[in-house]
Amino acid sequence: MPTETVDTKVIGGGLSGIYAAYLLSQKNKPFIVLEARERIGGRILSPEHQEFFSDLGPSWYWPAIHPKMAHLIQTLGLKGYRQFEEGMGRFQGPDGAVQTVSGYAMEPLSWRLSGGMMALITKLCEDIPENAIRLNHPVCKIEKKIPGALVSVGELEKEPWTRFTTNKIILALPPRLAAATILFNPDLSHNLTQAMLKIDTWMAGQAKFCALYEEPFWRQTGLSGQAFSQCGPLGEIHDGSNNSQGPYGLTGFVGIPAVQRNHQQLLTEAILSQLEIIYGKPAAQPTTFFYQDWARERFTATRFDQPPVYEHPLYHPPAGQTSIWDGTIHFAGTETANQHGGYLEGALTAAERAVINHIMT
Repeated sequence: MPTETVDTKVIGGGLSGIYAAYLLSQKNKPFIVLEARERIGGRILSPEHQEFFSDLGPSWYWPAIHPKMAHLIQTLGLKGYRQFEEGMGRFQGPDGAVQTVSGYAMEPLSWRLSGGMMALITKLCEDIPENAIRLNHPVCKIEKKIPGALVSVGELEKEPWTRFTTNKIILALPPRLAAATILFNPDLSHNLTQAMLKIDTWMAGQAKFCALYEEPFWRQTGLSGQAFSQCGPLGEIHDGSNNSQGPYGLTGFVGIPAVQRNHQQLLTEAILSQLEIIYGKPAAQPTTFFYQDWARERFTATRFDQPPVYEHPLYHPPAGQTSIWDGTIHFAGTETANQHGGYLEGALTAAERAVINHIMT
């Protein structure tokens, strides 16, 4: 069985892990990123259509309250644009009846990123050595060694595919996912394990759609694209268009629990039917339709993430710990941030803290 040795292992190729790798690269520190999926980005997913990238994961940032995101976007030479919110909104009651209501802009003002949020990941990777990111590398076991740790890649019940010896680990996974899928040896304390399992993974129980059209027909009738429904299957809808040009889109969240989202084709038909009821016949005929159910992603969600989360949790380092095993493992990931947890800003904050602590220990 092959064994590689590297100074630092970053586990997880979402924004927090990729940003940690970017910061390590800036400091000329050797590292390898291990990503379980066949792609990087984690919960950032931006499929392309006609050179427009729809965000099926996080799609907004707020420059007024997220200074790290605003600064990083500017530093990388990326551009943002305001979420379109001009016009009236729509509201669908429990009986399915739809009425037009006053529209309102979100506060603080929401921004989207040109090129989709994946543009942020792609740009960060330009400063990361190409061979430093290993895709299709799910970590199944971490063993404490003196010094450092031994990281196994593969499936728990089978012989590991490969192993890595390392001095430091930046664990850039949601704590719940790490506790549920990685075997730690020696065992983590009961209190820490329970704390990790109790931290909700943001978006893990969500499903999101984006329907793209050649024309913004809702705007042409004085609608902002914003809508809320109490009957579903969609609960929240927004304008998800390109900046000042086509394609134009409607996007939002499925409002029914994950356990009821078993038949994607039937759900897609129900979504298009609901869009037609809210916005008119053109809404039922998108040129492209994207759908992502994060609760079905085994490298995002666990069985604990099936119940819906209706309020934004108060995130923090698990059991108040930012590192374990005498500084061998440093927690990253947005759910471990002291501020802005669950947001992209929190992913940057947690990654920055992990890298600083890693270098100091």
